Amino acid sequence: MSNDNKSVKAESSFTNELLTLFKTNIRDYAMYIALVVIFIVFGISTKGLFLSPRNISDLINQTGYIAVLAIGMTLILIIKHIDLSVGYVAGFLGAVAAILMKNGMPGWAVIPIVLLIGICIGLYQGTLVAKVGVPAFVTTLAGMFIFRGLLSLITRGTGTIIVKDEGFKALSNGFIPDIRKILNALNIPVGGNFHILTIIIGIVAVVLVIMNQIKERKNLIHYNFEVSSKSIFVAKLIFFTAIIMCVIWILAGYKGIPWTAVIVFIVLFIYNFMLKKTKLGRYIYGIGGNAEAAELSGINVKNITLFAFASVSMLAALSGILYTSRLASATPQAGNGFELDAIASSYIGGVSVNGGIGKVTNTIIGAFVIMSLTNGMNLLYVDVSYQYIVKGIIFILAVAFDVKTRNAGK
Repeated sequence: MSNDNKSVKAESSFTNELLTLFKTNIRDYAMYIALVVIFIVFGISTKGLFLSPRNISDLINQTGYIAVLAIGMTLILIIKHIDLSVGYVAGFLGAVAAILMKNGMPGWAVIPIVLLIGICIGLYQGTLVAKVGVPAFVTTLAGMFIFRGLLSLITRGTGTIIVKDEGFKALSNGFIPDIRKILNALNIPVGGNFHILTIIIGIVAVVLVIMNQIKERKNLIHYNFEVSSKSIFVAKLIFFTAIIMCVIWILAGYKGIPWTAVIVFIVLFIYNFMLKKTKLGRYIYGIGGNAEAAELSGINVKNITLFAFASVSMLAALSGILYTSRLASATPQAGNGFELDAIASSYIGGVSVNGGIGKVTNTIIGAFVIMSLTNGMNLLYVDVSYQYIVKGIIFILAVAFDVKTRNAGK
């Protein structure tokens, strides 16, 4: 009987701790719940088509250009600014890339040139904001008009510009190679039609995630920070491991991991490391929390602002490259609404409307929420007018939720 009582108490303690953890971190967990709900609803309503390996692969490729743009936007929003020009910066620079390749320049040479142009655009706009004192809203709204006009100007004569460079097109349409042929050449029998390298990468990713989480937990314990119980910690590891391997299994059943996913992961890793592990990241959060106090503490607010604008424009350039690669062409309409999806992704991902709070890892989830809605509604042939209405409702709910939870925490 005593053993039964201990079991009941343990289960009760686990449940109570889980509920407490959820309430404490509700802003971080809400987007994951929303994404799971979206996947379930569209999976059922499309009779499994939404969850098919091909569609999941397409969803990743569709999300890529918004995801990298949203990462840059996250930095801008954290420091309490905004960039409305990034959509047409992406469209314009995507067209520039297409023109350069049309004139004979190889794709591998075009990419760094376009990224450098993006940095220069960001420095120009950042200078107006940080040095001259023009509000970011005004500066980037003007930039939206300017780059929209430039996009129309350079595509006026030809209209849609076709991209023929196969390597460039593979950025958003290709997949990592498999090692099946190598294994067969070594007389190592491999059954099934799964993408072997994708499965190996998935296993390695799970191992690295587990090791990293264990290391972080040990560091928190070492410095006497409060941590969750072992049972909760193990449950979290099992949950995220299951999610990773589920996605990997789906991708391995099609053509493997798209190159878009690799590019987004590299950008995410760099920016996540920068925000969490460097002084620059701490300065960005400090400026977002209180710019005046950050200035008084010795932080060069103007230079950090310049960096943030140069960063978001560089990622806008990368977004334009990925979008042009995906369509294998540049069009006069490219970039329309990109900035809205990027901003919505950041706020859905938990960036605070008051600045100083936000994670690029969560922003990626926000981007998947936005693009999953678009993808699912397209599969159901929902009119585009209703799609905008749904996105608007989700966006306002996310911001209202942020405000409500912040006020409750005070």
